[in-house]
Amino acid sequence: MDLTASRDLSGMVLVFIAGVLWSTVGLGIRMIDDAVVWQILLYRSLGLAVLLYVVIRLRSRQGPFEMARRAGLPGLVGALALVAAYTGAIYAIQHTSVANAMLLFACSPLLAALMGWVCLGERVRPATWGAMAVAGCGIAVMVWDKTGTAAWSGNVAALCSALGFALFTVALRWGKAGEMMPAVFLSGLLAVVITAPVCLASGLPLVLSPNDGAISFGMGVVQVGAGLVLYTVGSKTVPAVELTILSMAEVLLGPVWVWLFLGETATLYTFIGGAILLTAIIGNAISGARRKPPPAMV
Repeated sequence: MDLTASRDLSGMVLVFIAGVLWSTVGLGIRMIDDAVVWQILLYRSLGLAVLLYVVIRLRSRQGPFEMARRAGLPGLVGALALVAAYTGAIYAIQHTSVANAMLLFACSPLLAALMGWVCLGERVRPATWGAMAVAGCGIAVMVWDKTGTAAWSGNVAALCSALGFALFTVALRWGKAGEMMPAVFLSGLLAVVITAPVCLASGLPLVLSPNDGAISFGMGVVQVGAGLVLYTVGSKTVPAVELTILSMAEVLLGPVWVWLFLGETATLYTFIGGAILLTAIIGNAISGARRKPPPAMV
């Protein structure tokens, strides 16, 4: 095996592991006993910010705060978009099935293409327009039997989360950022600044039970933070189409973990609609992916 092939294989393994780590978000949130979305987000963001501070410092030998400041307005917009995406993701998983939420998160690359066209004037390939239409049909099938108010609100939150991740991607392209970690680090800081007052204003305690606190903080360190680091390193040598397919590990494994450990299943409509949605996303990538897709970080 030559050196290039070895690097490609190593990159694919790292990206796949990142997808596996991201896929545990549903299981982690299902294991929370009492904490609500703002409390979970507070502790998860603390864990994320701590890990990325250390990683950025070690990788760049620069101050993470200074790097976040240099990201400018695009970095700030992207960070706030991530805060919204994190919030929507946690709420979605608490109010709809993990399978539904994870599949809806996966439409973020298509939404990013649409927002890039609207906000930056980027050209959208005809194949991508077609993929958006097919994905819309898949989403419609997925939510067809979700008549409960809670399930509907969870599905809407999942789509809003995907929109937040898409806006983050567009903000990075707007700022021509070659490194996403400073913006993600900033998102962790902003989430802490936003969620702590929200918790206090809502009468929610800042001190969680050992179980809820450990799981929420651990998700920030391992599920989000470590996944991002592995993806960032691995994606340097992996072609875009392989990145899209490997990142589907997040979507496909998310429902598996809650089924294996908690016995949660999905409806037939979710499986059919999800298959249509994933076909649209992967088909779009294969038909002409020339740039790397963003990670789905929840």
